[in-house]
Amino acid sequence: MAISAGDSLPEATLSRMGDDGPEQVKLSELTKGRKVVIFGLPGAYTGTCTTAHVPSFMRTVDGFAKKGVDAIYCLSVNDPFVMGAWGKDTGAESAGIGMLGDPASEFTSAIGMNFTAPPAGLFERSKRYAMLVEDGTVSVLHLEENPGVCETSGGEALLSAI
Repeated sequence: MAISAGDSLPEATLSRMGDDGPEQVKLSELTKGRKVVIFGLPGAYTGTCTTAHVPSFMRTVDGFAKKGVDAIYCLSVNDPFVMGAWGKDTGAESAGIGMLGDPASEFTSAIGMNFTAPPAGLFERSKRYAMLVEDGTVSVLHLEENPGVCETSGGEALLSAI
């Protein structure tokens, strides 16, 4: 069953690139007492993720800050090395977007956002979504029906909903 507005996020340990290399971070530490945006997507360096989803949040960083959002995180079922490189290559990192990896799809599966598409070579990947999380609780959730489309889960759509 997929997570929905009003639900608390499960505890999860994610990965990211730190100053000294890969590091583990507890999701609860990123969300406790904070208003954050988390957007999930099928994979780093994939078409729609790179050309539409990440850029939509890069364009809206300032708008989210004006609405009191403390941080924006991009989450994908990739390792921290890939997420770190992708954050640099897209400019997301310099725009202030945190890049989080869920390499074993543990968090993604726990919130019911996992899918598999063997013809595309995607196994245990994340559906495309965006959520506003306030102190660990989902207050707004936008889920795409098709992972190849970025409309309701884009930065502009979520920004206008909060």
